Amino acid sequence: MFHKPSHLTSPNNYFEDFEPGQVIRHARGKTVTEMDNVLLTNMVMNTAAAHFDEHLMKTFMKGIPGFDTRVVFGGINFSMVLGLAAQDTGEQVLEELGLDKIRLKTPVHHGDTLYAYTEVLDKSDTDRPDAGIVRFRHYGINQDEKLVFSGERTVLMKKRSGWAA
Repeated sequence: MFHKPSHLTSPNNYFEDFEPGQVIRHARGKTVTEMDNVLLTNMVMNTAAAHFDEHLMKTFMKGIPGFDTRVVFGGINFSMVLGLAAQDTGEQVLEELGLDKIRLKTPVHHGDTLYAYTEVLDKSDTDRPDAGIVRFRHYGINQDEKLVFSGERTVLMKKRSGWAA
């Protein structure tokens, strides 16, 4: 049976539903596995040994907390945070306009669990009657509530008036 796309997405994440200052705690967390790190680090040809050489980290970084075991590639960390935020902030997006001010704050290791929060920074109308621009700041924290990532994302988002129903 065919369903209109608006019947398959959440009813409350259109342009009209976001207000500057609003903070969203996203429902899910994601535990970072060794497979996540090693596979993706190698796929993007990141040759930094800290991501895949356990012996090197234990030998040369011994005694330095947070650096005496492999470190998860930062691109994985922020991708997971954006993915955790996507159900609430991405379902009605027509176009990703920018990703900026990326900050990787705390090392992430295999077995850490990431959680995501989003703050709505601002929104504005465009020359399109069916869409507007929303700018978010996404935050990722680990299981110890340490900030591991922050970054801003700007999107062109559907307006309910032009797409729902």
